[in-house]
Amino acid sequence: MQGKNVVITGGNSGIGKEAAVALAAMGAHVAITARNEQKGAAARKEIIDRAGVTADDVEVVPLDLASLAAIRDSAADMLGRFDHIDVLIDNAGGTHSKRNLTQDGFEMTFGVNHLGHFLLTNLLLDRIRASAPARIVVVASGAHRGARKGVVFDDLQFEHGRYRGFQQYCRSKLANIQFASELARRLDGTGVTVNSMHPGYVRTNFALEGDTGAMGWLSHYLGAPFAINATSGADTIVYLASSPDVEGVTGQYFYKRALGKPSSHAGNQAEAQRLWAVSEQLVGLAPVA
Repeated sequence: MQGKNVVITGGNSGIGKEAAVALAAMGAHVAITARNEQKGAAARKEIIDRAGVTADDVEVVPLDLASLAAIRDSAADMLGRFDHIDVLIDNAGGTHSKRNLTQDGFEMTFGVNHLGHFLLTNLLLDRIRASAPARIVVVASGAHRGARKGVVFDDLQFEHGRYRGFQQYCRSKLANIQFASELARRLDGTGVTVNSMHPGYVRTNFALEGDTGAMGWLSHYLGAPFAINATSGADTIVYLASSPDVEGVTGQYFYKRALGKPSSHAGNQAEAQRLWAVSEQLVGLAPVA
């Protein structure tokens, strides 16, 4: 990874931070994104100390995935900083028990987990393509299987009926896999690979940093004995970002460094292409029909 630039969204905590430590220790120049300047600075110092690298090897880029304008500003910032982007890790995300909205009026979980990364990745895509061979890693989840009806196109924002936060989280993780699959298809032959992955049930503060309410706290502590630590959760991210074993491998879903089998909806190419077209319109990358 010597000489490679790696961008990790949400690299200030959890598995994103652990991936940053590992990749920095391998010689990569790592840029983590963070909404909160103080948390980003604290994470940067920890990554530098734990990876045993210099201050020049790790930096923080401000990013708020709940704002399309902020995403565009952050992408412009990254393009100004890095003349090549060798690895992009779409990792940040959240889940909410109540229906909240992004600054642009999107349901928060879908807006941040899928639309935010969709826009950011597309804005960086020319630079990533020019940096080939390059890799994009999309952190999804086995929870995508909970989206039994697939992507519900007539209610992407969960406006109808009782809001179910975990159900929307499952849908957003399915969207992550479909996004990765369709992006891999579009980039076939360019030297840029795109893969998604399930980190496992990880013991972090993930659900506690959103708005999951009492159920989030309860599931966090009751499930703790069965969870893996953040370092283990980050292992497959690091593997997909760096290992020669997966050089040229694209459009796949991984779990524990091995090919996984996602749900039938995750492999639905027509659904993935429809999601791409809808997402382009929602974030302003394509004109509204």
